[in-house]
Amino acid sequence: MRVVRRAAGWSGALAAVLVAVVVVSAGIGPVRIPPAEVVKVVLNALVVPAGIETGSRGAGTLTLPTLEVVYTSPFAFPVADVHHRIVMYVRLPRILLAATVGFALAAAGTVMQGFFRNPMADPSIIGVSSGAAVGAVGFIVLPISLSATVALPLVGAVDLGISRGVGVSLFAFIGALAAAFVVYAIATRHGRTPVATLLLAGIAVQTFLGAVISYLQLQAGESLRQIVAWLMGHLSAASWGDVAVTAVLVPPLFLLLLVHARDLNVLLLGEEEAQGLGIEVERTKRILLGASALITAAGVAFAGVIGFVGLIIPHMLRLVVGPDHRVLLPTAALAGGSFLVAADTLARSGSAEVPVGIVTAAVGAPFFIYLLMSREVHEL
Repeated sequence: MRVVRRAAGWSGALAAVLVAVVVVSAGIGPVRIPPAEVVKVVLNALVVPAGIETGSRGAGTLTLPTLEVVYTSPFAFPVADVHHRIVMYVRLPRILLAATVGFALAAAGTVMQGFFRNPMADPSIIGVSSGAAVGAVGFIVLPISLSATVALPLVGAVDLGISRGVGVSLFAFIGALAAAFVVYAIATRHGRTPVATLLLAGIAVQTFLGAVISYLQLQAGESLRQIVAWLMGHLSAASWGDVAVTAVLVPPLFLLLLVHARDLNVLLLGEEEAQGLGIEVERTKRILLGASALITAAGVAFAGVIGFVGLIIPHMLRLVVGPDHRVLLPTAALAGGSFLVAADTLARSGSAEVPVGIVTAAVGAPFFIYLLMSREVHEL
């Protein structure tokens, strides 16, 4: 119960910080919006079911009855229309995507540091980021068509084409999972996956994929600028669709990691000791690796390669809340969301917007060096 209270207390405080950062960030930009106005806009956007309307729909002689749920907002605060449009359609999707991606990267980084028993590990250590980069860059450079038209009865021709932006995210997600699977397959022998072998396999695959990315950049031509922007991390093209996809993928994967937080604590003692304490070591390792790869892929696919979030945030929170992953995992994830929202706010606040990955590296690297110089780094 004491651990639960600590986790709930720290998580509640950091969740409040995240909400505050989101509200302040939504008001920052060429048009300044007071935080109170931002809160009113968000509350006005909340809706609840108000009833059901009946109707009919059909084609030709066939008519079918339909039911439609009607929604209404319980709030009606007076806000300027321009403020409503800026917050809801320009800033909030980007901010919420940043929060979700930061949450995912920090959670995956926390698990990777515990899994490898190394505070210098991050989500890219098993090749996920490099695989996502190859998938995204490959889609940008190569002439891949994702358009098709299907004729359906009673409906007619339906265009199933996928836009270029969605295609980049889709191929990045596929590339991230493929790289993680290859690393796992290389490191696994006779049903066992030694951590040291997994680490070396990840380094080897990352190196190879880095060469592939360099070759694709040479072939990019006019697409090179888009590739460089993606590799530096970007959130400028965020949409509510991106937020919806990440919001569907990230929470269940995080809960899966959180359920295995105690097992991750036991793995820190060593695999033989964990086996003696009743932990199914190989099964737990597969779950932790798979969930970490998926949650990282979900973030990287929409935001590009963003460094340092999964490295410095878990390390910093470990110094504050301790190494118990039942407390560390949720607090690091929430802090990661706040950090990336703040970094993206800084990235878009200047006279010219810069990729958010530059900001996270410029802020994260000196701070991490300060931590290393001012505190003794202990093994996990």
